[in-house]
Parts: sequence; structure tokens; C-alpha cells
Amino acid sequence: MSKAKPFIKWVGGKNQLLGQLEEYYPQELKKGAIKNYIEPFVGGGALFFALSQKIKIENAYLSDLNKDLILTYQVVQKRPADMLDFLEQYQKEYDATAQDKRNDLFLSVRQHFNLQRFEVNYKKMSDNWVSRAAQFIFLNKTCFNGLFRLNARGEFNVPYGKYKTAAICDEQNIMAVSKTLKNAEIVQADYTSCWDKINENSFVYFDPPYRPISATASFTTYTGTVFRDKEQIELASFFKKLDREKGAKLMLSNSDPTNENVNDTFFETAYLGYNIFKVSANRAVNCNGEKRGKISELLITNYRYEPRTLAFNFINK
Repeated sequence: MSKAKPFIKWVGGKNQLLGQLEEYYPQELKKGAIKNYIEPFVGGGALFFALSQKIKIENAYLSDLNKDLILTYQVVQKRPADMLDFLEQYQKEYDATAQDKRNDLFLSVRQHFNLQRFEVNYKKMSDNWVSRAAQFIFLNKTCFNGLFRLNARGEFNVPYGKYKTAAICDEQNIMAVSKTLKNAEIVQADYTSCWDKINENSFVYFDPPYRPISATASFTTYTGTVFRDKEQIELASFFKKLDREKGAKLMLSNSDPTNENVNDTFFETAYLGYNIFKVSANRAVNCNGEKRGKISELLITNYRYEPRTLAFNFINK
């Protein structure tokens, strides 16, 4: 069985940062003493899949507000083979379509995806969940930069990405992901829904929509809603409440405002008293190619950072 990795592309995904993030994991997690994992903004799930290879996660709670993202996770978890039948057909059709006709194919699937949303009961799994999950993955793999963006009407409106090749049907990884998700509770919900799932033996990772670092960098419409400074401050309050009342180990990622304004102390104020570190990342989404490159991001924890004192010693078999 292949090792599971994210089965979708996701803006802000943590694949490129995994090596850096691992250094900041709590020691209890590295020792194998923590087996309860919670990720309220799951997105592509890179951290969850990476941790699953190294420690035995007995209980996982994965949530997100994005209805179609969570629907797809649940289909991959419970009906991977059925979904792969659809993905295989999409792969064959995409590969057989001439380059100058692929935009028409993409737009056709996108239109059907948008129309189908009125027919989906997101609260109960059904056969049309399977086809919708396959459409979601097809669009994710073929749209521009793997973006997920909704307009004011709730329609997916990202354009075609003009890829010569696209790995739409990755059977080995889908089956590995399905196995890894076997014991996970996957929920479409606000991040506060994780409260009852958390105790002192939990590791909670927050990867919310990032605070824009410039006036033109605002991209927080993954769900058709916005995540402004008010929502960032509410999340910081929830973080503090978890720290005080649950005693869990908490880690949170966000943008570093000082990339643009050295005097912007928004996060230092919001998370006063907590540990704030900087990690290096590649800017993946920017319309100006000259502004793509290395930038710093923030990592906030409620526990001490002990550099390179302990490697993982509990291997998930």
C-alpha cells in the first residue's frame, strides 16, 4: 500500500512546509503519547497524512466549512472504488481530448457541477455524492492553480488551467487515503465544533484562511464567506480558551504581515503570551510573477519549542 498524501491541490497546502513544521511538533506527539488529532480547517490535509505515516493516530477529527470538500473526503473514505470508476472515465476523456478542446470539456464539467449543487443533500450520502466528488477532483486537477473559489451566487468560477497532463485518476493514492481516513470523523462544520473532541491528550492544528498581507492579496472565499480581521480575532480567542480549559497542544499557521509592513503587529497582539515562530514558504498564488518567491509565514504554539531534541520514535505500522 502506498503512503497516503493529499489527493487534491489546495491553496495554502502544507506539503512544502512539512519538514519545517515537524521540528515544531510538541514532544508528547513525537514520543507517541498523543494519539488524538484534530484539524478544524482540513483543506488538503497534508499535515494529517504526513503524521499518519509516523504516529498511530487513534482518533482524528477533520472538519471544514467547505461542503464539497468534506463531501469528497467522505466519499474517498467510504466509497473510493465507486468514485475511481468516474475518475477513470474523466482521465480517459481528458487525455483523448485535443488541447484546443479541453477548455470546452472543463467548462462542461464545471457547469454541471454548479447546476448539480441544487440536487445534492449534503447531510446524507447517496449515489450522486460519488459523481460530485469525482467532478470536484476533476475540476481541482484541471483548473487554474488548483484554486477553489465561489462567486456571490455560490458557483465555482475558477478557469481552466491549460495543463498538457493532469493526474486526475490516482488509484493508488486514493486507496491509500481511504485506508488512512478509516478511523477519522469527517465533518462539515465551523471550527468551533471541535470543542467536545479535544482533551489534554490532543494535538490541534489550525490552518485557517490566511490574513491578507496586502490590499490585493485577499483570497478568503473558499466557502463563499469571508475571514477578515474580526474572524481572525475570534479564532485567537477560541485558541486561548482551548489552552485555558482543555490543556491540549495547539499549533496554528498564518501569514506574516511583516512581509509587507514591518510595523504590522496584528498577530503579536492577538496571540500575546504565546510562542510565535517564522517559517519559510513559497508564494504560490500571485498574479504578478515578480512577486512569487520565498516569504515567511507564522507558526503559533501554546507549548515550548525544543529544537531537534527528539525524533519520532513511535512508528505507525
